[in-house]
Amino acid sequence: MGDDRGLAELVAGAALGDQSAWDRLVDRFIPLVRHVVQSFRLAPQDADDACQSVWLRLVDHIGDIREPLALPGWISTTARNECLTLLRSTRRSTPIGDAIDSVAEFGVDYDPTEQLHREERTQALLEGLAELPRRHHELLVLLLTDPPVSYDEIAHRLGMAKGSIGPSRARALQRLRETRSMAALIDR
Repeated sequence: MGDDRGLAELVAGAALGDQSAWDRLVDRFIPLVRHVVQSFRLAPQDADDACQSVWLRLVDHIGDIREPLALPGWISTTARNECLTLLRSTRRSTPIGDAIDSVAEFGVDYDPTEQLHREERTQALLEGLAELPRRHHELLVLLLTDPPVSYDEIAHRLGMAKGSIGPSRARALQRLRETRSMAALIDR
């Protein structure tokens, strides 16, 4: 729960204009913002605009955040809303041939329900990762990197003994399962 207090302190610091707190918030949540935006398959410049809009909205509303632990959900919802706004504004100008091509790329086996469930699982995972203490977050991200990062490199980057990576991984995964977003997904 120490990391919960850490997130609350970051939000409070950012609300008071602490640049270091802002930098740490952005570093911590930018993977979540990028994932949500990428799931909408926007044009690169639109994706950049959506990401930027999320951070601008957070600047505008950081003082309104009453529950700092809900910030990952707020960020993902805001990112989704920004993408939908962009899609609505560009939808009117998409030629019908381009729309057919983008649907056809999914192929015959495309199941929109399965795609939605996959996106929900991914979203819960990213929100859960954002709730973890920094050390657990960094370890799991390195373990999930593609192409894989060697244990030697992970030990070097995180300043930990190579033999402690496995047990630390197990603890980090258990904490991930206990996060709000992952617990909600598991309880379904």
